[in-house]
Amino acid sequence: MSHVYQPLMIRTILAGGGAATRRQIAASFLAADLSQLEYYEQITKGYPTQTLKRHGIIEHSRGIYRLTDKIQALNEWERSALIALCDAKLADYVAHRQDAIWRHRAQNFDPIPGTLRYEVLKRARGRCEACGISNEERALQVDHIIPRTKRGSNDLSNLQALCSTCNAQKLDRDSTDFHSARGAYDWRDESCPFCTLPSTRIVAENELLVAIEDAYPVTNGHMLLIPRRHVLDQTELWQPEINALVALQGRLIEQLRAADHLISGFNIGSNAGASAGQTIFHCHVHLIPRRDGDMANPRGGVRGVIPERQSY
Repeated sequence: MSHVYQPLMIRTILAGGGAATRRQIAASFLAADLSQLEYYEQITKGYPTQTLKRHGIIEHSRGIYRLTDKIQALNEWERSALIALCDAKLADYVAHRQDAIWRHRAQNFDPIPGTLRYEVLKRARGRCEACGISNEERALQVDHIIPRTKRGSNDLSNLQALCSTCNAQKLDRDSTDFHSARGAYDWRDESCPFCTLPSTRIVAENELLVAIEDAYPVTNGHMLLIPRRHVLDQTELWQPEINALVALQGRLIEQLRAADHLISGFNIGSNAGASAGQTIFHCHVHLIPRRDGDMANPRGGVRGVIPERQSY
């Protein structure tokens, strides 16, 4: 069993006497989805509550919502008439707006595959990557860092695990979820050689990083992994960029090992600051394959200064 869907589907069909419509099955999935309930709990606390309180229709305390005393005094006929009026207003609004009502929740793009969702949650170690809360306390959702509406892909590097609260609040507080950082991903320093890399230099990439071959390699296969965002050094990377770096690094290591069975290890690291040997002030991480026959380089590797050149 890879998810809750199968037993929910069977239970719904059994409860229907041996048959159920697609809508009935989908409704059972929705009823079991705590993240959806938490999303609409946030909606409930917002403008509908504030508007109805302002008009003296409801009051609430400790999560309990009640009609005000004036409306509580209605008789059964008046209550029925008001329920019918609510139904009529709802039907009229739906007929007027149609699918625009729920468009903000619609899934108009390719869904994220279940295996990819699992990888995102596994990488996050079951915790929200924004606030750190455990999935045992609040449901986690898989979120696009660069939204689908902004051409963000389903690539693993563009996905992060957010709790339902952080995900629901993205429009209000754009910090750790990187909504406010979209401009930073797009900005380029025209004087920076890594910001202006020709596409022909790129040998591998994901949503947030690119990889090129070092023009002055220490060993054959020496790669540089470079964030798309103009950032000074590795200490200033954001968490999704760190995730993307690890993923791209792992992919390149697999490819290099597959192409050269003599590779027995790697030097992986970067320099931060001129005194540490950094020559281009745009973060770049060296991936240097090592073979048993390589000459020892006392200043290479993770214990010393990663060798750099003035031009790449």
